[in-house]
Amino acid sequence: MAGKLSKQERKALIQEAEKKRAEHPAKKTESGFATIDKEAEKLENEH
Repeated sequence: MAGKLSKQERKALIQEAEKKRAEHPAKKTESGFATIDKEAEKLENEH
């Protein structure tokens, strides 16, 4: 990153990130490993 952001720039980035989160809430409530384990189990059951 080139230099520090001003307070206004930082505030704008935070607001943008919060807006994106509001539009697309995170659906994952499990850890990444739990998700991987589920996917692996699905694949095992398919074959």
